[in-house]
Amino acid sequence: MDVLSELLSLLKPRSYITAGFDAGGQWALTLDDLAGRIKCYTVMKGDCWLSIEGIGGALKVSAGDCFVLPSGRPVHIASDPQVEPRRASEVLDPNRSGEVVTYNGGGDVLLVGSRFEVDGRHAEFMLKTLPPLIRIDTSSDKARLRLYLDLMMAELKEMKPGAMSVAQNLSHMILAQALRLYLKAVCEAEVGWFAALSDARLGKAIEAMHSEPSRAWTLEALAHKAGMSRSSFANHFRRRVGETPMSYLTQRRMMSAAERLSQGRESIAQISASLGYASEHSFNTAFKRVMGLPPRQFGRGKEQLSTAI
Repeated sequence: MDVLSELLSLLKPRSYITAGFDAGGQWALTLDDLAGRIKCYTVMKGDCWLSIEGIGGALKVSAGDCFVLPSGRPVHIASDPQVEPRRASEVLDPNRSGEVVTYNGGGDVLLVGSRFEVDGRHAEFMLKTLPPLIRIDTSSDKARLRLYLDLMMAELKEMKPGAMSVAQNLSHMILAQALRLYLKAVCEAEVGWFAALSDARLGKAIEAMHSEPSRAWTLEALAHKAGMSRSSFANHFRRRVGETPMSYLTQRRMMSAAERLSQGRESIAQISASLGYASEHSFNTAFKRVMGLPPRQFGRGKEQLSTAI
């Protein structure tokens, strides 16, 4: 499985709301419903301004721009940054999926997209590697994303039988394609393992760790995959990813272990051996250090949760 596919499989994004937003005149909203969620929207018509709490400056997005909000921080979206925002949770119906909502008369700016619930166990670690706001130009050669968006808009407008199912499937395709395009255009200064995938050398080492997590990787072996010296690789990896290669590898293994423990089909001994640990004790120690509790307790917690549900 490639790394982007693995990211999406671990997050398990579930399309919670797929809708359109048609606004007019002077308006501003605070999107205050993003904790534990990803929002992916495209400006189909007009333009508006985005700003994120805790991050200075507002960004103008126009027709043809797609934006992804993965940080969970409240976001202000407005016709003008100077307009005082109202809380979206107080203004918009939380059960508006499938609708094109008209706000303040509509007619000036049209957004379409989805809000995704993500798996809380991995969301914090996975999403912190993404910038709080990803902006993607969907014009020119981005024909595939434009096709998905046009199809979604048609489904929301026409509402034929099965429209919501089709729109939700399209929303997943839009999110994946938007992240693909982000990987192609990521800036050299961005930090995080996802951004580092765009680095031709580091990407090879990260792909290797994801494809063979059980291998007894050494710094030298990973540096060889990247075509770099050991010291240059270690320094470059830490600068671009934000942690050491071996720390990253351990995080990757423990996330895989947590996923498999939650499924309850394998024993701890089987999981630890498959991830390259010589003993169950060493695996237990690493799992507790990364995940905050022993694997047996983690597995029991998931079992109790599924029973309660």
